[in-house]
Amino acid sequence: DHSAFSRARNERFREGDVVRRVFEHIVEACIVAGLVGGEGFAVDASLIQADANKQRSIAGQDWRRDRDPARSSRAVKEYLATLDDTAWGAASDVVPKFISLSDPAAQWTGAHKGPAFFAYSDNYLIDVKFGVIVDVEASRSIRQAEVGAARTMIERTEERFGLKPERLAGDTAYGAAPMLNWLVEEKGIAPHIPVFDKSKRDDGTFSRSDFRYDPTRDVYHCPSGKRLGTSGTVHEGKTLLYRASKLDCDACPLKPQCCPKEPSRKIPRDIHEHARDVARSFAGTEGFETSRRQRKKIEMRFAHLKRILRLGRLRLRGPRGAQDEFVLAAIAQNLRRLASFVA
Repeated sequence: DHSAFSRARNERFREGDVVRRVFEHIVEACIVAGLVGGEGFAVDASLIQADANKQRSIAGQDWRRDRDPARSSRAVKEYLATLDDTAWGAASDVVPKFISLSDPAAQWTGAHKGPAFFAYSDNYLIDVKFGVIVDVEASRSIRQAEVGAARTMIERTEERFGLKPERLAGDTAYGAAPMLNWLVEEKGIAPHIPVFDKSKRDDGTFSRSDFRYDPTRDVYHCPSGKRLGTSGTVHEGKTLLYRASKLDCDACPLKPQCCPKEPSRKIPRDIHEHARDVARSFAGTEGFETSRRQRKKIEMRFAHLKRILRLGRLRLRGPRGAQDEFVLAAIAQNLRRLASFVA
């Protein structure tokens, strides 16, 4: 009877995390079979529609987080328990436009450039040798939560299997400065990831890339050779400002192309800009292009998930329900890969 599986999953085996243990056992079998190289990983996320609809939702500002968990459904209890997790409530302070009453952890999103819907993000970390999924994690469907899930998966894979890749392939969503700094400075992993950069100007004036940075003196040099220095004050906890002298800018013939509406030019520099420079140094190299091609294997896993396994919409609700379905699907995909290559 289907209720036996449901009650066993939610009552008997919930605290034992049996689904995760089965998944890790299959990954270990793939490692023993030589299907995991451990040299290069790829990370990505895909939206999976939640079992929730717009008709049974309320505006985000009307949701009360202080409701009594004892009088709430299981999905609501799980949501309230994840408010401090980096992949869930703590990922962003932005209030969603709508919140589902039946599954409040599901994110209202219009990321597919079509009608908006409630969804979860299925995050995969794969080994690029044969596309084996080495870790899987459910999260909210926003960039900050997906980046937090990626960090969780990398650390857990190193802890459980002793695997730490030399390089990580990903798209621009993982190219923000804090993530790149974590990879370069803390983990020692080469980020084969495009840098998330909005410094390019489209009004005809000089962009930040037109200014040359001198790391030995910690100054910028403008196109006319003048120096821009910083006071060392960190703004908004992440940015240093390098300012030119007003006297230099007033006498500069390039001022109309540099700062026509300001008395002097200033350049913002992220405190983690060194890690961004490291990531930029890989762009265009042979290894970066190899990683870009190999990253398509993770897109193939998601295509297989939706087209063959038919996981386009979740059947279970709440963060744990989504996690169970995603892990079970990853188990099936790894078993198919193991059987195919071993045979």
